Amino acid sequence: MVHCFDESKYFTLVDILRCRAFNQPQKVGFTFLEDGETEKSSLTYQELDQQARAIASYIQSVVPTGSRILLLYPSGLEFISAFFGCLYAGVIAVPAYPPKRNQKMSRLLAIATNAQAAIILTTKELLVNIENRFSENPELAKLPVIATDSIALEKAQSWKEPSLNQNTLAFLQYTSGSTGIPKGVMVSHGNLLHNERMIQHAFGHFSEEVIVGWLPLFHDMGLVGNLLQPLCLGMPSILMSPEAFLMKPVKWLQIISRYKATTSGGPNFAYDLCVRKVTPEQRANLDLSSWKLAFNGSEPLRAQTLEQFARSFADCGFRKQAFYPCYGMAETTLLVSGGLKTDSPVVCTVQDAALKQNRVVESIGDEKESRKIVGCGQVWLDQKVVIVDPENLTQCPPEQVGEIWFSSPSVAQGYWNRNEETQQTFQAYLADTNVNDTLATSNASGPFLRTGDLGFLQCNELFVTGRLKDLIIIRGTNHYPQDIELTIEQSHSALRSGCGAAFAIEVDGVERLAIAQEVERTYLRKLNVDEVIGAIRKSVSEIHDLQVYAVLLLKPASIPKTSSGKIQRHACQAGFVEGSLDVISKWIAKPQEIDLVQLQTDIEFIWEQVQNSVQQSEEVVAINSSNNIPQSSYITEEKIQAWLISHLSSELKVAAKEIDIQESFAYYGMDSATAVNTVGQLMDWLGCELEPTLFWEYPNIESLTKHLVERYNLLLTTSQVGS
Repeated sequence: MVHCFDESKYFTLVDILRCRAFNQPQKVGFTFLEDGETEKSSLTYQELDQQARAIASYIQSVVPTGSRILLLYPSGLEFISAFFGCLYAGVIAVPAYPPKRNQKMSRLLAIATNAQAAIILTTKELLVNIENRFSENPELAKLPVIATDSIALEKAQSWKEPSLNQNTLAFLQYTSGSTGIPKGVMVSHGNLLHNERMIQHAFGHFSEEVIVGWLPLFHDMGLVGNLLQPLCLGMPSILMSPEAFLMKPVKWLQIISRYKATTSGGPNFAYDLCVRKVTPEQRANLDLSSWKLAFNGSEPLRAQTLEQFARSFADCGFRKQAFYPCYGMAETTLLVSGGLKTDSPVVCTVQDAALKQNRVVESIGDEKESRKIVGCGQVWLDQKVVIVDPENLTQCPPEQVGEIWFSSPSVAQGYWNRNEETQQTFQAYLADTNVNDTLATSNASGPFLRTGDLGFLQCNELFVTGRLKDLIIIRGTNHYPQDIELTIEQSHSALRSGCGAAFAIEVDGVERLAIAQEVERTYLRKLNVDEVIGAIRKSVSEIHDLQVYAVLLLKPASIPKTSSGKIQRHACQAGFVEGSLDVISKWIAKPQEIDLVQLQTDIEFIWEQVQNSVQQSEEVVAINSSNNIPQSSYITEEKIQAWLISHLSSELKVAAKEIDIQESFAYYGMDSATAVNTVGQLMDWLGCELEPTLFWEYPNIESLTKHLVERYNLLLTTSQVGS
């Protein structure tokens, strides 16, 4: 039994995998479930070591040590082999998400440019698509693209072990959401080994644990938590794709039940999704009693979420004590703090009015103006966290909210090619500390990482209350408001440049995106409100993969700004809530509750629209009639369009009458999570398998309907004729 992972025995991740391959060659380290159900592939430590050496040998033959290599992989084990191939070659991996069809590549281009990527690694399956997409962009087109699953295993014999140490950079983790100013966090082997040891201590992990994960491996939580932690301790890791989870959230829980997993987790929204989407019939077949640690991090934690999930799945054997709220970020490799594995989550109830003034006053009794804050545990090992006044840079007293500063060997080396931002974020000292003093070399005085998050400490428990920066976090992903604002002002000529604000507001316990944007004075008399708001929603969806909750169009020169002309996003947020902004027109997504009268009107409209706009395919009717298939047994364009309009109306909070079957899904604000989940529900309704990328390949109701009718009826005809 391995009780503790001691990074002092190893210097790099290469050392660890080489050790596993030598001592446990036939042990399966990773298993991937293709659809969240079927075991498509697995990797023993010996197989992973051999594949990594083969890929590394190829890389060493084409680029020098220290080069940056862009990894563009679908969900699966090929990414793991390529990632370790980079480590074995002594180059720096740059994980990113492969481009979707019809998706803009501005973020990917920004990452490739900032990292100065030398080559791109991918799979045979994606190679042609990536090359075709990149041919449209001169900067990306010049990068060689290599399919690593085409590299012969015999090349492993030519591998030359590079000279690595704890300070060698392993990979660049680009903070999610940034398109204009990407920041690649420089993570070293030493950072990773220290953070893995801390996770092992905090999570109480042993080698007998079983980890299940659906988080993308190009993201720090999936990479460090679900890939590297199991490797360091020799634990089996069962992986599924994010798409499989979003299509059918119950599959995540079914895998935990099937493999008797002890550790699994994700952002807060994942637990909310399970509560909303998993049916009582599905719950009846779940056994979650093995789930000892359900980590919850990467976005604001909600006490209500913990309570609802624990209550919903109590009959499945899930214990509320299994919840493990934690806090971390890419700049700290992953984990900053977490609680005791055997303890229930800590929840502190404070007065909301006092909290808005950065004071911590515990609420007595059931005060209406109170707020529940979930604790994120304590720091572990040789780390230090302090709460600092962001203005005067001095430590705050216990009853005051301040910025969270963190000191640890897990803190990364800085931002790639961004010296000024590195100095500001990673080299902070308390105001009463002289950087030249000998005390400045101890982590009691600095340097500290400035997290940009606000919080307080209570009995060593860290509580995160908000953000000092204007960063927007939705579904566990960071979005920079300045990027969204640039997208908005470029979406329509009626919008004033430099006069918009993007900010988050809380709606029913969930953060949603709101926008306040000034209109050009010359458009005031001829403003087409629907056209402008539609253009905003479409652009934000296409470029940032976000749904817009609300848009306020403002009069010229009315948006709150500082004396130096900077947008005051917090003031815009407050003005939205208070209704004090100078609004010309506004659009807000309809509430969750559906008015029954409106619903009936929408249903009547749906049928009227589809019957008038689309005629049933005579060819399909003829085919089915000739095979004696009754008309009621096959699907029609009318039925599919009615289903799609009704479903999108409910999911995107758009009146059915406003939905045009020829308009793109992005126009109505559909993001990837909603798209993939809708595919899952469509699969259930049609009773056939569909690709998760369906809504990108067929970007409006009309084209999607035609594709589905052709595919569904062809499958039905074939199966019935065969029987």
